[in-house]
Amino acid sequence: MSILKKINVVRRSLMRNLTKNMGNSGINKGGPIDKTKIKKVLISRPNKRLGNLLLITPLVQEVTATFPDCKIDLFVKGTLAPIVFENYENVDKIIHLPKRPFKELIKYLKVWTLIRKGKYDLVINVDQNSSSGRLAVQFSRAKYKFFGDLPENVQLEHDDYEHIAKYPVYNFRYFLAQVGLENKEPVALLDLKLSQKEITNGKNILNKIIDEKKKTIAIFTFATGEKCYCVSWWEEFYAALKEEYQDYNIIEVLPVENVSQINFAAPSFYSKDVREIGSVLANTTVFIGADSGIMHLSSASKAPTVGLFSGSNIKKYEPYGNNSIGLDTNVLTVPDFIKAISAILNKGNL
Repeated sequence: MSILKKINVVRRSLMRNLTKNMGNSGINKGGPIDKTKIKKVLISRPNKRLGNLLLITPLVQEVTATFPDCKIDLFVKGTLAPIVFENYENVDKIIHLPKRPFKELIKYLKVWTLIRKGKYDLVINVDQNSSSGRLAVQFSRAKYKFFGDLPENVQLEHDDYEHIAKYPVYNFRYFLAQVGLENKEPVALLDLKLSQKEITNGKNILNKIIDEKKKTIAIFTFATGEKCYCVSWWEEFYAALKEEYQDYNIIEVLPVENVSQINFAAPSFYSKDVREIGSVLANTTVFIGADSGIMHLSSASKAPTVGLFSGSNIKKYEPYGNNSIGLDTNVLTVPDFIKAISAILNKGNL
């Protein structure tokens, strides 16, 4: 590990310890909420990964549904947020935290100045373990502050509470319920909000790759670190897919690294444009891939999604909605995968 990485590990640990007990969520302390007076909201999720940004789309939808006249600013990292939230009418400004605070100190300080000067009515931290997220809430001058965690001894009874896209919504609902704003509707799905024009463009791109007369199964064979299945694993699975679904097109969506765990054996699609990838996936019958940003992109594009999980985080990250499912590859085998995929395809044919 490089010296810089060691410094960052120490810095993160120190910041977590300093901020873990910072502040108390002040939804009820600010008195009853007049929904019509919540005009400006800041949602804090200082993270740059595609998957993590897509996973806050249910919370953004929740805030919009609760306060339909509000404008939402997002406090994030990286450059993907404007792309992900391009068609969210209520999202106004994107505030970026620089990747390297020590090397971009002026930009770093400017971000906190913007948050301090922002006339927010409500500030929401998504991840209770994010030190930067908690700092943003504390540093703001908002009347209502939500740090992302629940009071001690409060446990919410939801079967799907562990899911990273859902528990921020459930936590937020708990605090709103304290002032009479209750919502018992199912948590919204991940949503890229593709336009009809984008979906049509995706169909045109797909039609240049596949047989238009057949429905299409998309696979994504890459993932980062331990989440990436080996070549032999994918080759066995791909052979089973070809044998079982001869009446379907099977295409491989390639990662930005332009690599393939099946040695490019299937017709492939490559793009660096997140929304273009989503528009292609929106025209597939089912998507199959390991836990990754592209898996969440598929889910947000409303494609039935089969997520492959080899770790213990399936309840936290599994795709949901649109007949999607997460499969534990530690206990299930290829015949189980085929059975689950066929069930989704049969539902789609009804």
